[in-house]
Amino acid sequence: MPNFSANLSMLFTEVDFPDRFERASGAGFKAVEYLFPYAWSKDRLADELKKHKLKQVLFNLPAGNWDGGERGIACLPGREGEFQKGVGKAIEYAAALQCPRVNCLMGLYPEGESSGNVRRTSVDNLKYAADALEKADIKLLVEPLNNIDIPGFYLVNTRDTLRLFEEVNHPNLWLQYDIYHMQIMEGDLIRTISDNIDRIAHMQLADNPGRHEPGTGEINYPNVFKAIDETGYDGWIGCEYKPAGTTEEGLSWMKRRGS
Repeated sequence: MPNFSANLSMLFTEVDFPDRFERASGAGFKAVEYLFPYAWSKDRLADELKKHKLKQVLFNLPAGNWDGGERGIACLPGREGEFQKGVGKAIEYAAALQCPRVNCLMGLYPEGESSGNVRRTSVDNLKYAADALEKADIKLLVEPLNNIDIPGFYLVNTRDTLRLFEEVNHPNLWLQYDIYHMQIMEGDLIRTISDNIDRIAHMQLADNPGRHEPGTGEINYPNVFKAIDETGYDGWIGCEYKPAGTTEEGLSWMKRRGS
């Protein structure tokens, strides 16, 4: 049975970020993830994890000017030096937090650039990151996102992400499968997960529409969870959704799941 991790960028936002670790532990979570750790010191985050007996299972590489609308820089020609520095910073944080996975957001397709140049940049950056992270015993994940919420995102489905993996041709390259994003972009969730389970190192969930908790939208989560169980997947599924009410009120789905 997969385990559920609390995404602290989305859950328990009723309190300040450092206080969300305690809330997650109190709600029964054994692990956490979030978008970025870099605004806080490594020691502070490590202390929160230790204090509340939580595992850190995922965070993202630095993704450029997030507040300014950037959603990653891995596909952006001319930003290779910044990308490589970000890889080094992520390794430092991952080591301090004992985090075994780091996700790469590829970014928005840069206007005016040729597709060939963007592709070469993407491949080269992923090769660099996959190699550096492998040496640190950290898995590199890549996540396709939907282009309704994030217009212009470079990777938007499983097929194209795996094609990029073939070009990079590195063993330390894994798929982060977000059920919410892929419901919007491709559907066929159960077959896609089952067919590619050997490439999936992490999953995330939310229902659609609204990106709220399971049971609030169109996705048949009982069937999806059953299919995931049948694959033998025993990794983490991140709860990356916006609670329709308070976070604790919205966790009844997880209790019914038996986690």
